[in-house]
Amino acid sequence: MRRLKISHVTEYLYSTPVALQAHHLRLRPLESHSLRIESSTLDISPAHTIRWYRDALGNSVATVSFGDLSNTLSVLSEVVISVYEDAPLDFLMEEYAINCPFAYAINEQPDLAAFEQSVYPDDRPAVHAWLDGIGLLQRPIETFALLSQLNCAIANHFAYQVREEEGVQSPATTLSLNSGSCRDFAALFIEACRCMGLASRFVSGYLHMPDNELGNASTHAWAEVYLPGPGWKGFDPTSGLIIGNQHIPVAVARHPEAVPPVAGSFIGPAGQIPALSVAVRVSELES
Repeated sequence: MRRLKISHVTEYLYSTPVALQAHHLRLRPLESHSLRIESSTLDISPAHTIRWYRDALGNSVATVSFGDLSNTLSVLSEVVISVYEDAPLDFLMEEYAINCPFAYAINEQPDLAAFEQSVYPDDRPAVHAWLDGIGLLQRPIETFALLSQLNCAIANHFAYQVREEEGVQSPATTLSLNSGSCRDFAALFIEACRCMGLASRFVSGYLHMPDNELGNASTHAWAEVYLPGPGWKGFDPTSGLIIGNQHIPVAVARHPEAVPPVAGSFIGPAGQIPALSVAVRVSELES
């Protein structure tokens, strides 16, 4: 078992005082068989009230409301978690799903339908052509081998690029540029899976690696695919890794743009664009 501390600071600076509207924070990790939260604190300025709730997918969301005008917004989240050993390859597929294509069990189809629907329908031809070009539309093929090859194809043949701007590139844009950020690669992976009839979803969170200890961590994004037997299994197309306990999920979503860590608006002079700074650190504590 490892103990990790996640520090996530988000600061907005406005040129003149503004009226901050409600902000929605998704900063609290999702607990699971291998992850437990020991403590979680939020330090927010200016004066505010917080209301917690869980959304339709079970994500923990804090809605923060403000009163007075302010020219700053500061959000500091500090979470300590216990992470237990996980064997990401130790699972058994249901026999009917070992090879692709397959049909999900009738009783699961209504719950999975939304995760099979394309988010980028106009990009389907480009994604289909790309999958065909790298030989992933040949059938039958072992399901897990298919997903592993897709994961590695994105990690090995696309250039990683840090993008500061908000939003997610469409899969067609990522294919045309041959580059993208972690969230762009996750969106391409998800759309490719849905193109092949596999239920998939977007995951936002953190990644604990040795260099994170120096304070240069960042938020991260990857994908999950629903596999009969093990359930939702994670794939990181940025690294080509199968998700293990180095990945710390915070929120899941059908749409890649639905779960930013901090989201909200303000009322102020036209054309005002706040200065934004984000600092993330994931460090290991003594057990």
